[in-house]
Amino acid sequence: MEVQRRELLGLTSSDLCQLLESLGEKPFHGKQIYYSIYKLRQFQIGEMTELSRALRGKLQQCSRLTLPQPSLSQLSVDGTRKYLFELADGKRIESVFIPEEQRNTLCISTQVGCPMDCKFCLTALIGLARNLTAGEIAGQVLSILKDQQEPLPEIAAKAKRSQNRRGSAKPVNIVLMGMGEPLLNLENVSRALVLMADPGGIGIPPHRITLSTVGLAPKILDLAKAPVVPNLAISLSATTDDVRDQLMPVNRKYPIHDLIQACEQFPLRPRQRLTFEYVLIDSINDLDQDARRLVRLLSRLRAKVNLLPLNPGQGNGMRPSSPERVRRFQEILASKGLAAYIRRPRGADIFAACGQLHHAQQPLQMVH
Repeated sequence: MEVQRRELLGLTSSDLCQLLESLGEKPFHGKQIYYSIYKLRQFQIGEMTELSRALRGKLQQCSRLTLPQPSLSQLSVDGTRKYLFELADGKRIESVFIPEEQRNTLCISTQVGCPMDCKFCLTALIGLARNLTAGEIAGQVLSILKDQQEPLPEIAAKAKRSQNRRGSAKPVNIVLMGMGEPLLNLENVSRALVLMADPGGIGIPPHRITLSTVGLAPKILDLAKAPVVPNLAISLSATTDDVRDQLMPVNRKYPIHDLIQACEQFPLRPRQRLTFEYVLIDSINDLDQDARRLVRLLSRLRAKVNLLPLNPGQGNGMRPSSPERVRRFQEILASKGLAAYIRRPRGADIFAACGQLHHAQQPLQMVH
């Protein structure tokens, strides 16, 4: 009978020390393995030459290190790259690399599919297959950094200190805005956040990590108690319960009032703000009165709004707001002192933009 091997990717430094001790080895070897995986980005046990040959052989017998590997990648005309990862059990997820002038952003998934059924999101068509493990979540980051040949953190920091402005010195932002609802997988997401934010791990500080949720009010308060608390983004997209019930069925359980109340209790660092994402849909949620209601809803919060015209690909008859309407909506928010930004979609031609992830190898028919 085949021995069940322990997956190393996703284990914390403490976990690895305990594993080594259970194997009759010195616990400090766990710290060496942690450093090799997350700092040196060595994804083969045989590469970990700080360990003795005998220990590497023992680890290969009882453990494994499974980095998600892209089975397909697509490059957008704007430089965005979408990755299709096939996981160990054959399930598939998508992640996105978004190069920008001042930073690089990685959009990663937390579930295989999504159960939330938001009407403006193609991922909803898949439904939910399962949660991702902490290793599969953090592994997307490691795999993309490896593919993009991003430097190790020490090298990037040295380049930055020497005023090197090449892409290699750019900071990395992580957004948990890919497939899935992160707060439905909070245990594994929390473990992955620790691995990503740990200076001794991947080394991306919490202020560069953003988690996006459809608004699971009780889970927002649970997130506030997590070991690593990222920036919080709320997908709102409506200012009345009637409209939000239709666009986002989660609102029937956690209506807008409950959601705003949970946001009021979410702790913020100095100068930190909550982000509210608002998908603008023609004649549904983009009227002047919607903008004015939005100002009132967020009046007691330290908040900013990202305005996202509906991205193409929906077969439900909804259309994006016109550029003129988007600008008018932004002007109303700004005139009342609410910071609002119009977000340009990235990777829409390869279905890599917000709400488009569907792990389809052939582009779906677009609705303009």
